[in-house]
Amino acid sequence: MLKCLWAGGITGCLFAAEFSCCRGFRLCGGDKGAMETDEVCGRPLAPFGAATFGASWLVPERPIRTVGSLDKHADTVCKCHQLNREKGSREELPCRVKGQRPLRSPEAAPLGSPVTYMKEGMTMGLFAKLREGLTKTRDTLMGRVDTLVKETRKIDEDFYEELEDILLMSDCGMKATTAIMDELRRRVSENKVKDADTAKQMLKDIMIEQMDIPRPPLRWPMVMLVVGVNGAGKTTTIGKLALRFQNIGRRIILCAADTFRAAAADQLTVWAERARVPIVKHAEGADPAAVVYDGIQSAKAQGADLLIVDTAGRLHNKKNLMDELNKMRRVIDREFPEADVRCMLVLDATTGQNGLAQARAFKEVCEIGGIILTKLDGTAKGGIALAIRQELEVPVWYIGVGEGIDDLQPFNAKDFVEALF
Repeated sequence: MLKCLWAGGITGCLFAAEFSCCRGFRLCGGDKGAMETDEVCGRPLAPFGAATFGASWLVPERPIRTVGSLDKHADTVCKCHQLNREKGSREELPCRVKGQRPLRSPEAAPLGSPVTYMKEGMTMGLFAKLREGLTKTRDTLMGRVDTLVKETRKIDEDFYEELEDILLMSDCGMKATTAIMDELRRRVSENKVKDADTAKQMLKDIMIEQMDIPRPPLRWPMVMLVVGVNGAGKTTTIGKLALRFQNIGRRIILCAADTFRAAAADQLTVWAERARVPIVKHAEGADPAAVVYDGIQSAKAQGADLLIVDTAGRLHNKKNLMDELNKMRRVIDREFPEADVRCMLVLDATTGQNGLAQARAFKEVCEIGGIILTKLDGTAKGGIALAIRQELEVPVWYIGVGEGIDDLQPFNAKDFVEALF
């Protein structure tokens, strides 16, 4: 009997080692201290795809996958969740290992299937990530407001003037600042407020009301034209949008209509591979309207829900490039009349009031359906979101508060102001 058990154990270990020899795994020799464990359940990690029997004795020698990595040998899952994978389950696994990696290998999933990315610290909620991304703005804007409130003994004209200066220096814009201050004066007077803390809470409520613009519901099929100046982050934002819509079950096609910038199509292709979505592209220097035409035909043939079009970065004072944008819009209206067309303007939040000038010029050429604010984590002037509301009356759809794939978040006025305070 002992011989049978000994033979069975050896067979199981040899089978597991043979199964994983090409995956860069080694036998740990029973040294439990050398084994990695899952962060959530604490169970030993086993190689993805390895035999369940004896797999707990295997330890990965290769580094954990990083976001965007296509190393198919880097995946690891804990032994207790491996059965889900072996049974063919496509549910997102709750376990994760240290570092950044997708829960499902992108190249292993069929084209068009959702790919969920996880990273260390994913347990941080959306609000906490938003608050972290707005640290610079909060320190500049609300830090000075808190100091003002502490030093104020009574609410007088000096208090209002100091508060107005703080809002202007945070890039809230003159129009938005004037509207906020007028409303604050009215409420303080009506409620006979004497202390600065109550006035601060009123300021918070006013800012939420000023920024809260209802967004029209999404209708499918949809064509999303992504426009903006060079360097605003259009291509990266498109990749993040594709992942976001992909993970809610929508069929996405990317269209590389930026044929002007060198390697723009190649950059978008990388994002298409990460999101496992098809891409339509032409040679560099091709007519962007022709690329859009082919993208529309592909979307109609494949029954896609969303066609996201990457356009060339154009300055708002370049008439020929703006005319090219109009041409693409005419092609969409003619070839895909049933589609809901949304023109999304990507603005770099670090440009401040110059971004407003860009938005005004784009609004004259095309109907801007929404704004995506990027790089909010890199600026202390997040008040630009308030200025956009007052100046343009266009809703902010998404905000970028980091470089990670999941750092593009839907904009919520209440959460945004809460994170600032």
